[in-house]
Amino acid sequence: MALKYYFDLMSQPSRAVYIFLKANNIKFEAKPVALRKGEHFKEEFTKLNPWQRVPVLDDNGFILTESVAILRYLASKYNLPEHWYPKNDLQKQARIEEYLHWQHLNTRMQAAMVFQQKLIMPVARQGKIDEVKVNRFKAELPKIIEHIDQYFLKDGKYIGGNDDVSVADLLGACELLQLYPVFEEDIYETNKKVKQWMERVRERLNPYFDEGHGITYRTRETYKTLGPKLGAKL
Repeated sequence: MALKYYFDLMSQPSRAVYIFLKANNIKFEAKPVALRKGEHFKEEFTKLNPWQRVPVLDDNGFILTESVAILRYLASKYNLPEHWYPKNDLQKQARIEEYLHWQHLNTRMQAAMVFQQKLIMPVARQGKIDEVKVNRFKAELPKIIEHIDQYFLKDGKYIGGNDDVSVADLLGACELLQLYPVFEEDIYETNKKVKQWMERVRERLNPYFDEGHGITYRTRETYKTLGPKLGAKL
């Protein structure tokens, strides 16, 4: 029985797992969940994930509801190349793990909150952007970019000094690209090393990287019109 993958490509972790599945030619049954329509609150989905969030992986009744766990599981189940998630080099694995744990309250949280406060929340509440909240989360982004530059990348091509892309790079790039629709991309583009790393990840994983981010690219065009109505400072 094929894997069942529940996702919405508006979700950064959903995109990361989607790209991973595609890049590794892992067959799956696509189960789109439209967050904008509230489909994640429906009883059928809540039975799969009581937290009502995507992504969710169903492997013949074995359910996983967290993106990092899903990526680790897939890398091991399909015995994928070591660069994705090193199994035979404990130190390389630890470097990947270091980023995976760090990103939850850093890259993941801050980039997501800027996006939510500049687009999702004002649209949902039919109100204006709360610039105080935007600036609070935005203030953390330069620190995060610097940390990726100086610590996680250092002089390497990929996170942890790896010579090829890993699950850490995939998750990190997907989170930072979430800033693209709301015109905050300059925050990472002004850092030469991080910008080159983002481009390297994209090129390494295309055409699946762009396929997974199609809705992200289109949302930028929408925001050019919608943003000013919400009070956005573009």
